[in-house]
Amino acid sequence: MPDRIYGPMEPGSVAEATEAPAQAAPVLQDEEMQEVGHKAARIAASVGSVILGKDEVIRACVVALLAGGHVIVEDFPGVGKTLLAKSLARSIDCRFSRVQFTPDLLPSDITGVSVFNQKNGEFDFRPGPIFANIVLADEINRASPKTQSSLLECMEERQATIDNFTHSIDPPFMVIATQNPIEYEGTYPLPEAQLDRFMMRLSLGYPSAEAEESIIHEQTSHNPLAELRPVVNGSDVLAMTQAVVRVRVAPALRRYVVDILAASREQRDVYLGASPRAGVALVRAAKALALLRGRDFVVPKDIKDLAVRCLAHRIMLSPDAKVHGVSAESVVTRLLETVPVPQSGG
Repeated sequence: MPDRIYGPMEPGSVAEATEAPAQAAPVLQDEEMQEVGHKAARIAASVGSVILGKDEVIRACVVALLAGGHVIVEDFPGVGKTLLAKSLARSIDCRFSRVQFTPDLLPSDITGVSVFNQKNGEFDFRPGPIFANIVLADEINRASPKTQSSLLECMEERQATIDNFTHSIDPPFMVIATQNPIEYEGTYPLPEAQLDRFMMRLSLGYPSAEAEESIIHEQTSHNPLAELRPVVNGSDVLAMTQAVVRVRVAPALRRYVVDILAASREQRDVYLGASPRAGVALVRAAKALALLRGRDFVVPKDIKDLAVRCLAHRIMLSPDAKVHGVSAESVVTRLLETVPVPQSGG
């Protein structure tokens, strides 16, 4: 059953922030970029105090948060997937909920249900745990495909339709899902439409020997997660996402992303290439990364540094490629080596 942890609700419009036309967006000032960078660094440092030796993964999570995207963390049991999600949620003073996905979980356990009120003779809507700012979908691939599909509308449109009524989800809104490799018993592979909703797929991997020793020492002497305190609030995150929207992307770089997507659809090892939604996700993430690097414009390196994490889980390999052990990550890496990089992208 869903495990709900409610914090203070943040004020804000129920409509998702959308990107305004480039010519209408005010130019980011140095003070704004410094403030965003400072707050993002505080979030990363807070999470890094619990998740040791995984700075790149933590930075990717912060990038997805600022870009308004969702993250799926896939790895073996016990490496810290759930701890990563909970650490990020505790670093932000906003509404947090957790859903433990199990085979008997129903869609209404996530989105909510309408209950008949005998006093007024009407149905009252009782929102589910999806109506939060940070939602941890723990072991998402242990639920049935029907339950997994209940997240599609929520993740893409920031709303849930129950009994023909549409209920909006207040921003900021981020789903952090964890899953074990699909080879594990009792798991259901996520459909392509579900995976396409996630901006990034991350993997923690095993820590280094030094980091693992520190983890064992810290988690056997005290609980570092319980000591975490919020370093920003929901309003801060919303302001940071709105600043990311104003980061500039040159037409040549947009074309560069389009060329990468087109090349992914022409690969011999690929059955289904990256979608246009993948390109949108990559550009949004690149804008967030550029802002964290102190720029109000994207350069090719921002795109290349995020391409594997944003595109690999959206590519379906051909059966022959799977037999020969080809990975989607290697396909994207090969694309980055072959697609020409624009000479002037800033």
